[in-house]
Amino acid sequence: MSFKDKTVIITGASSGIGYACAVELASRGANLVLGARKFAALSEFCITLEKDYGIRALPVQTDVTREQDCEKLVTQAVAAFGKVDILVNNAGLSMRALFNDLDLSVLKNLMDVNFWGTVYCTKYALPEIMKTGGSIVGVSSIAGYRGLPGRTGYSASKFAMNGFMESLRTELLHSGVHVMVACPGFTASNIRSAALSADGSSHGETSMDEGKMMSAEDVATRIIDGIRDRKRTLVMTAQGKLTVWLNKLLPALADKLVFNHFTKEKKALIK
Repeated sequence: MSFKDKTVIITGASSGIGYACAVELASRGANLVLGARKFAALSEFCITLEKDYGIRALPVQTDVTREQDCEKLVTQAVAAFGKVDILVNNAGLSMRALFNDLDLSVLKNLMDVNFWGTVYCTKYALPEIMKTGGSIVGVSSIAGYRGLPGRTGYSASKFAMNGFMESLRTELLHSGVHVMVACPGFTASNIRSAALSADGSSHGETSMDEGKMMSAEDVATRIIDGIRDRKRTLVMTAQGKLTVWLNKLLPALADKLVFNHFTKEKKALIK
């Protein structure tokens, strides 16, 4: 599959994995429609992509928790390029707090961004993608297969995304549309520093050693290669694959191993 002249929508494109996916796709000749809340930064990014790679890039200010924003993202893509080939549901938000201490608005916020953002964008992009036989991608997490302590809302939202994508894939099995769930391991990005604390404020610092994590660029390359090869699921690290299988085969052992792992993070929430 060639990405040249394909029209790709990416949400959460102003930083992290979404930003890296945009660069990787632009380098392969795709035209981009980039959604994020930070419109000024997004616009500058699009100008740079057009200059560096000779593609077209359209910035669209998008808050994926707002259904009308997601509809606008797709309608502007069609107006500008006449089609949509690929949707990358990347916009995401994390958290770090014990459930007992948590304001429930944090869980609602996580579901609005991670789950409903995916649902809204997919709902409006799907009719266009069915015309092109293209791809719908959900950037999920190992937390969508295995609940993680201190991340109840994040895990719940990613479990919901995974279930939605799996159901959608089955509905579209004979439609020609490709549906892929991508699950990076821990990735060096701003998602942990932007993660919500118990009261809904941002932590502002990471709880893990970012230097030992996958880079956003590595994750992006694997996602784009997965779209090219029309993969079903990408679990990107050995640790992630082991976690998924242990959780299926030896769930009680997985409980203990995951607990022990998270007692070692900075300012651990569990001891």
